[in-house]
Amino acid sequence: MARTCSVCGVRKAVVYQPHTGRSLCRECFLEDVKQRVKREVERWGMIRPGDRILLGLSGGKDSYVMLDILAEMHDPSKLVGVSIIEGIPGYNREEDIEKIKSHARRLGVDVVITSIREYTGHSLYEIVARSKARGSKQSPCTFCGISRRRILNMYARMYGVDKTATAHNLDDEAQTAVVNMLRGDIVGLLRQHPLSPPVSSEIVPRIKPLRKIYEWETAVYAVQRGYPLQETECMFINRFPTLRARVREELYRLEAERPGTLLRILENLDMLLEEPARRLEREELPKCEKCGEPTSYGRRICKLCEILEEAGVEKPAYTLRRPTLLTRTTRPRF
Repeated sequence: MARTCSVCGVRKAVVYQPHTGRSLCRECFLEDVKQRVKREVERWGMIRPGDRILLGLSGGKDSYVMLDILAEMHDPSKLVGVSIIEGIPGYNREEDIEKIKSHARRLGVDVVITSIREYTGHSLYEIVARSKARGSKQSPCTFCGISRRRILNMYARMYGVDKTATAHNLDDEAQTAVVNMLRGDIVGLLRQHPLSPPVSSEIVPRIKPLRKIYEWETAVYAVQRGYPLQETECMFINRFPTLRARVREELYRLEAERPGTLLRILENLDMLLEEPARRLEREELPKCEKCGEPTSYGRRICKLCEILEEAGVEKPAYTLRRPTLLTRTTRPRF
């Protein structure tokens, strides 16, 4: 006999939620995810009425879920998406980006498409190949992460938004927290907290609305809503194993043994670090001598310039187009 939903008690259950022990129907599952995102956003004041928000949209399941929920929670005319093509063979393909762009347009959200090649002059694959040829041990994830954050922030400033939203899920956040603890990076832990202020006036505040939603939940949400899933995993994940990859496997093992482990890690850290995060003050970081963007104290050049230089990219392009968004004659815009 089919099990009925633990919430409505009427419809057939289609999803089992290990961390709550509940069996949910499609409608109650989707609503559960939406309400948890809404509570997290409201709890930390991530979004305020009238906020203009830039969404980092990769074309993967997490970005579909974030786009879907924020376009329902917030005025779509106050949202703009940016999709970055990394340039990894078989991954993050242009057709995937075009699909999410079309979906966003149906929701009333503009999407700007750019690439790491456009910004630096080289694709991620080319940068990694050059780096490896020069004997560098730098992880492709480092090139990718730093480049993506830079590009999103550049567009956030370009369009004058109030916040940048990324689709990091609970798995991502728990892994980052554990990596920071293993490295003894207390500042990194504090900077993860939703109340942590920006480290520079040049960096637009970042929010992570999906930070308490499991990755498996974003996958189920996407399937239930009929969104396309990326079928190919990044080729660099297994070729260049990182500390994060090892942490991920261990956390998944613990989560399987004790459902709710990832959620408890982040909830406890949120409570422990709330007051210290509130007391943090905005820093004004020095500027990189090469590109003029913020860099860490004690550094002459920023990390992006440094790792590109190590890879033999002496003169990055550091340029981005500014596509025109839909005008006010079409609908309200920022």
